[in-house]
Amino acid sequence: MVDVPALLPALAAWMPRQRWYAGHDAPASLTIVDQEIRGDRFPVLVRLLLEADASVYQVVVGLRGRDEHPEFLRGHDQAFIADVGTDQGDAIAYDAVYDPELALAILFATAPGETAERARLVGAEQSNSSLVFDERLILKLFRRVQRGRNPEVEVTEALAAQGFTCVAAPLATQRSGHFDLAVLQPFLAGATEGWALALTSLRDLFGMHDTASVPIITADTPPPAFDPSQAGGDFSGEAARLGAMTGGMHVALADAFGRHPADGGAWAASIAAQVDALEPGDVDPAGVGAILDRLDGIDAGAAVRVHGDYHLGQVLRTDAGWYVLDFEGEPARPIEDRRRPASPLKDVAGMLRSFHYASAVARTERDEGSLDDLAAAWEDRNRRAFLRGYLEGAGPAGILPPDPGDLAAVLAAFELEKAIYELGYEHAFRPDWVHIPRGALRRLTEAR
Repeated sequence: MVDVPALLPALAAWMPRQRWYAGHDAPASLTIVDQEIRGDRFPVLVRLLLEADASVYQVVVGLRGRDEHPEFLRGHDQAFIADVGTDQGDAIAYDAVYDPELALAILFATAPGETAERARLVGAEQSNSSLVFDERLILKLFRRVQRGRNPEVEVTEALAAQGFTCVAAPLATQRSGHFDLAVLQPFLAGATEGWALALTSLRDLFGMHDTASVPIITADTPPPAFDPSQAGGDFSGEAARLGAMTGGMHVALADAFGRHPADGGAWAASIAAQVDALEPGDVDPAGVGAILDRLDGIDAGAAVRVHGDYHLGQVLRTDAGWYVLDFEGEPARPIEDRRRPASPLKDVAGMLRSFHYASAVARTERDEGSLDDLAAAWEDRNRRAFLRGYLEGAGPAGILPPDPGDLAAVLAAFELEKAIYELGYEHAFRPDWVHIPRGALRRLTEAR
C-alpha cells in the first residue's frame, strides 16, 4: 500500500511540531521499531512505533486519496504530514486521530469486541491523544511510549482492584511487545474539570466585588472587605471533598503498592539538584537551603506510589463525586522517576500549587490591583479546606509525618519542587506565565 520507510523524512519534519514530541528540532535519526498497516483501500491506517533520539513514539498515520479533501482536516494544518505515493494512487498522509473513521479502527484494534458509531478527538494539543466514542467510551492513545507498564494503566487497574471507585477503571488495553499503546475507559459524560470550577468560583467572587454597593468613598475610606465564603460560587466545600478523596486515593495506593521508608535526605538532594539547573537569579539559594534543611533527621512519614502530576486539571467533578485522571506523572520526567515511591504530600503540594495558579490566571483576566488581596484570600481559603479534608482522609493511615511541624516541612519542600518544575515548563511553553511560579518561589523562600 505505502512504502513506510519513504515516510520517515516527512515524519521527522512533522513530529517536532506536535505537543507530544519531547524535542524542538527534527530528530537526528528516525528508526521503525514496529509497524502495522490496516486496510488495503483508502482510508488506510498505518500504526508506527518510531525511535527518535533515544525516545520511542507512537504515530498513527491516515492515508486518503489526494483529491478527497476531507472535511475533518479543515482548520487543522498541524495534522497534515505530507503528500505521498501509494499503490492505490497519490494520497495525503495525516494524523489519523483526526479522522473519525480511522479513530473507530483504532478503537476496534484496542477492544475487538467493542461497538461504536461516532468518534471525536479531545484535547488535540496534549502529551497524548484522547478519543471519545458515542459519549460513553474514551480511549487514550499514548504518544511517547516507554518500556514496561504505563503508569496510567498500571495504577488505575491497581486502584480499581482495591475498590477505589474514583477512577475510571480500564475496560481494555493494547500492547506491542514491551510497550503499552492505548487504554480504553468509561467516559464520564457531564463531568466538569476542577480547573473550570475553580475559575468559575473566582470569577463569581470578582463579580461580587464589581457589583458591591459601596457608600461614599473618600481618600481615607478603606476598600470594602470581601469574604470568599460570601460568593455564590464558593469552592471551599468542593475543595474539602476533593481533599478527602485525595486522602482515600493515597491510602488505596499504599495498600496496592506498599508503604516504604521515607528518605527526607534523598528528597532534599533531588530537589537541590533541580534548583542547580535553574538560571541564576530564579530563586534565592539561602531560602531554598532553609527549606531543604528542615527535612534533615525528621520523621517524614512513608513513601508510597503517587499520582505525580496532581492538579485541578487532573480531576473531574461528577454527580457521584470527584474522579482522578491521568496517572502518567509529569511527562518531562523519566519513567523511573514517575514510578518511584514518594511522599503523598508531593501530590498535595501539586494541588495547592494549582489553587495558586487558578487565582493567578483568573486575576490576570482583570486589570484591577484591588483584586490581589481577594485572589489571595480565595487561594488561602481553599488551601485550608483541601488540607482539612485531606488530613481527615489520609491522617489515620500512617503514611504522613506524625508531627505537624514535620508535615509542614515536607509539604513546603514539595511545593518548592513543584514550583521549580513549573518555572522550567513556563520558560519552555508559556513565557507569559513565568511570573506565576516565580512569585511562588519568592513566597516560599521568604516564608522559610
